[in-house]
Amino acid sequence: MLKVLFLCTENACRSQMAEGLVNHDLAGQVKAYSAGIRPSRVNPMAIQVMAELGIDISHHRSKSVDDLAGEQFDLVITVCDQAQEQCPLFTGETEVMHVGFPDPARSSGSERIFRKVRDALREQLVPLLREKLRERG
Repeated sequence: MLKVLFLCTENACRSQMAEGLVNHDLAGQVKAYSAGIRPSRVNPMAIQVMAELGIDISHHRSKSVDDLAGEQFDLVITVCDQAQEQCPLFTGETEVMHVGFPDPARSSGSERIFRKVRDALREQLVPLLREKLRERG
């Protein structure tokens, strides 16, 4: 099983949605986690647009990357530019990559923007992780 961490600034929207999508779409193949550089709270609009897909992230909480110290990840994906710049060092065989997405809460914060980012996360991250699984054999 591939163990992946999605890292964002606040662990409020993008990384939370990515965790939920990957754990849903790639269940049994990938175990996704999320954390933030400066955690805040899970954005209610992120919870709402994920529920539209039948994915419940209402039980998620915003976590600091420090909360996951000692965890080994195969892959760390930063999903915002600030997290990429401040990404801590990961030891061992951890691959770190950046796949950036706009912050839906910083724009108009509308449902439409949240849906657009949610759909972009799914369209880009799920195929990327399927390819990583193929590479691993």
